[in-house]
Amino acid sequence: ISFNAIDSALSSLKNCQSYISSGMDMATQVALDLVESFNDEEDVNSMEKVMLEYATMDRQLNHYIKAFEETINQVKREKPENLPDLENLAQEKFLEMESENSDSDLQRNEKYMYFKDQLKEMKKQYHGNDTIEEIDEDIAVTRSQMNFICPITQMTMKRPVRNKVCGHTYEEDAILEMIQTQKQKKKNVRCPKMGCSHVDVKGSDLVPDEALKRVIDSQNKQ
Repeated sequence: ISFNAIDSALSSLKNCQSYISSGMDMATQVALDLVESFNDEEDVNSMEKVMLEYATMDRQLNHYIKAFEETINQVKREKPENLPDLENLAQEKFLEMESENSDSDLQRNEKYMYFKDQLKEMKKQYHGNDTIEEIDEDIAVTRSQMNFICPITQMTMKRPVRNKVCGHTYEEDAILEMIQTQKQKKKNVRCPKMGCSHVDVKGSDLVPDEALKRVIDSQNKQ
């Protein structure tokens, strides 16, 4: 049995995943633009709906790919004399997976979680600290600017990344270099933020902090 055509089709489907991923990245950027320019909350909410639609497509695509891969592996294992209807078999598996869907699946989509996280950070940066500002605007600015400083380089960050585990931010190159250096010594990296108890910083736990980067860039332009 030749599976070349099927493998080629699966490869094309996997390419579609990258388009969905790019679409979600774009929707995140648009939502951050809206918050930054103080747009209506309804506009921001509409971007969240777009993200959930993308997450739904991503889940369906993942199920479809998984259903076909499982079907092919099953046929390769069993090696039947007569080739079964692969499409029907895959469709059955796909529908079985889809029947177990729940809204919480979408909420756990990695890109959607990043979207929500960055949106929260952006709103905090642009709409938070109102009471502090009323008391003393200089204190508010000073506190905000302290968040711009990398705990490793002690300089204003240019490409901040946030640790998903402890929530602290660092300059991307600085923390990656620290991880690499300690890895060569076969040692874990303790979070360099003073007072943090997290003792195993991993590169896979770091995500770009686009919200903070925008605030820093905006501050630098002033």
